[in-house]
Amino acid sequence: MTSPTPAPAASSASAVTGADQAPALLTDHYELTMVNAARADGTAGRRCVFEVFARRLPSGRRYGVVAGTGRLVDLVTNFRFQPAEIAYLTEHGIVDADTAQWLADYRFTGDIDGYAEGELFFPGSPILTVTGTFAECVVLETLILSVLNHDCAIAAAAARMVTAARGRGLIEMGSRRTHEQAAVAAARAAYLAGFAYTSNLAAGARFGVPTAGTAAHAYTLLHDDEPAAFAGQVATLGAATTLLVDTYDIAQGIRNAIAAAGPQLRAIRIDSGDLSVLAHQSRAQLDALGATDTKIIVSGDLDEYAIAALAAEPVDLYGAGTSVVTGSGAPTAGLVYKLVEVDGRPVVKRSENKGTVGGLKTAIRRHKPTGTATEEIVVSQGVPDHLPNDRLLQRTFVVGGVAEPRPTLQESREHLRQCLISIPWEGLKLSAGDPAVPVTMVAAS
Repeated sequence: MTSPTPAPAASSASAVTGADQAPALLTDHYELTMVNAARADGTAGRRCVFEVFARRLPSGRRYGVVAGTGRLVDLVTNFRFQPAEIAYLTEHGIVDADTAQWLADYRFTGDIDGYAEGELFFPGSPILTVTGTFAECVVLETLILSVLNHDCAIAAAAARMVTAARGRGLIEMGSRRTHEQAAVAAARAAYLAGFAYTSNLAAGARFGVPTAGTAAHAYTLLHDDEPAAFAGQVATLGAATTLLVDTYDIAQGIRNAIAAAGPQLRAIRIDSGDLSVLAHQSRAQLDALGATDTKIIVSGDLDEYAIAALAAEPVDLYGAGTSVVTGSGAPTAGLVYKLVEVDGRPVVKRSENKGTVGGLKTAIRRHKPTGTATEEIVVSQGVPDHLPNDRLLQRTFVVGGVAEPRPTLQESREHLRQCLISIPWEGLKLSAGDPAVPVTMVAAS
């Protein structure tokens, strides 16, 4: 298992081929339709406030987790339209010449505030507030929702797995189950939520997430027999490695593993079968062979429910993949980006089942003297009455287009840990139920 490494500087976009080369075009056509029309009718420069919130939590969830803010601030402050992208937009008649020039000069000059990365959120929580001209804010809608809907969904699922693990470690290993760039963001979000490691090396390089890896069945099958495979791995990596013992017969695999590495072997991994039964049998066999300190790692389509079911078994580390990177059944956080204020005037969407509360919001979380959260209060165009144990939830991320200093990923990870401690214990249950903390919305008059 390796140590974190610093993230390299990001390169700028310069072409329209490939997702990571054309960030400005990772948007919806209608954003530029609105910019084009607003510039033509003279409303593009109106001072606006947009808010990101969830109308409801995914089915069965009792809290959401804010994740992706650290990535998002960098993406917004570096958001640029390159010449090749402008050429594409004009050649296809998506924008007129005047708007094309505006896009060529685009720099976000507004303000962004929101809940800290690692903060919990609930239905109606204003987790991100974007203030600026209509045109410069609306063009960011798709980017903002893409980042936050993905990362928040992953972090919430991962946090539930961390709770289910009850202090045992987890490694995120879902890179092969999602888009290659989503895999890096998912690894970061899972680490924020409390996972100990990721298998994704790009996440280690970019974000300093600790990486770890064992070996696949292919390495064992490459060799003429299992003892030869284990001997090769141990000869290269020493006894401080993990041997995959379920390619053929697990009991014999454990014997071969200890014969190759000795009782000092760091760990074995089991990736198939009845993990509850196999963990007990493997622990007993390892102990009988004198390998009392050898750890047991289990993997294989684990989600929070499977992890919880193994709580009483002698498992030391869980490897989770598909369920992490797909949000364990909730691949999006259901966040929306809505206009709530124009030139200081609250605006309200009244569509059936999709209404909004107008006006710029301020949010606090109320706590008992013991530290347990009891309520979230959100006030439109005002400030909530502040009691001794209240905590203001919003922080400043960007002022005048310039990013403010923000917490490290490690600090955000600790913030989430403390937030999870603060909610009522019922809120940590895996069963369906009401949000862990109720939100009281005080609307503008």
